Amino acid sequence: MSFLEVDRVSKLYRVGASEPLKALDDVSFTADAGEWIAIMGPSGSGKTTLLNILGCLDQPSSGSVCIGSTDIAKLRRAELVRFRAETVGLIFQQYHLIPHLTAIENVMLAQYFHSMTDEAEARRALEHVGLADRARHLPSQLSGGEQQRVAIARALANDPKIILADEPTGNLDAANQQIVLDLLVGLHAQGRTILLVTHDERVGRCADRRINLDHGRIAESIKFTAEENEDFDEILEELWMRRESAMHHEGAHFTDVQRQRLFATMSRIGLLRLAGSEVRFTDEGEERARSVIRRHRLAERLFMDVLFIRDDAAVESNACTFEHILSPEVTNRICTFLGHPKTCPHGSPIPPGECCGNGRRGTAAGPISARELQSEDRRSRLSIAEAVPKDRQECLSYFVRPPPRWAVIHKHRPSVIVVAIFGSPLMPIKSGPCANSWRLLELR
Repeated sequence: MSFLEVDRVSKLYRVGASEPLKALDDVSFTADAGEWIAIMGPSGSGKTTLLNILGCLDQPSSGSVCIGSTDIAKLRRAELVRFRAETVGLIFQQYHLIPHLTAIENVMLAQYFHSMTDEAEARRALEHVGLADRARHLPSQLSGGEQQRVAIARALANDPKIILADEPTGNLDAANQQIVLDLLVGLHAQGRTILLVTHDERVGRCADRRINLDHGRIAESIKFTAEENEDFDEILEELWMRRESAMHHEGAHFTDVQRQRLFATMSRIGLLRLAGSEVRFTDEGEERARSVIRRHRLAERLFMDVLFIRDDAAVESNACTFEHILSPEVTNRICTFLGHPKTCPHGSPIPPGECCGNGRRGTAAGPISARELQSEDRRSRLSIAEAVPKDRQECLSYFVRPPPRWAVIHKHRPSVIVVAIFGSPLMPIKSGPCANSWRLLELR
């Protein structure tokens, strides 16, 4: 028996004498204990309604919902409240913190509804989300990302068997999105069951399975491995470059049969549109392809212009790795670090990002000045070798935040600082033809 069983659930809303509005229409699916499911779909498709029912905030008009061995559709209101307090952890897009309570008091309030308050346990929950030093701050004294992390700590107060999150990264900037996403990944690694509503394709790809809703019905239930998602990216990249027929093409390695199968799957999940022999992007597919191309070509520029790797095969191999792992935040910092290049080393155009506009975070003419960096990002400046010029240090501090663990410096030209490494040494250091020219430094 599955941990969660949703069987033919419908939800109707009646407004006056008009026909009832069907928010959910005969929805059925199951989830195993420890599974992470992303619930996706356009606005108005029933995602939040479904999450409210699973979270015991509402009840279905028909059908059953079993969590563990309990059919919550049959519980009375008081029983729903008790079951929710003991079993479910809720994370909302709008945080819903009590404004006159401090961070630790908001966590303790959740404890109160579950059993009894325990300040030491509440503090440990805040430590888990990196906010022990903000325990006595009011919500108005916290950033949006910090408020969301308090909300996650509050959701963990009852040691829930299932975590339900409604657009938990929707109101956050890229850096805080990554922090919250890392916390959710950690909770999943602990074996917790997570159901998360999101519009963000990158967040959806972190889940074990994705359920697409459309007009209150399940349009598709999708479970893909990381390797399959990488195949989708390769196909999107190939189609994008096919449109640039006069430009440089990096080939994807699929047989015709494999390619046709991928086309069919990607059409079914809303990335491609097939019309006879013609293959076109959907809006979602084009945006994902654009992001992949941008990451790949910026990585090529980074390896050739900064690491001075001239082996095309090594550049291509490492760029292919980076195109699947870089977050939007880091991608924009690489772009800024490189001065917002317009083309890759082969002359193909690099799609511009948010950092390439006319806002404060830099323009297509070049990166933000060292003076701006000093005033805005003083806290994140890195402590690296004195031989590295100060302006390069500041540029690097803007490139990666929070500060990374590694940096790479040219042995014979120490003024040539490379890039910060995101947790571990960069692959070209080991495989590039100039590998012996570089020195790896651990940052402290």
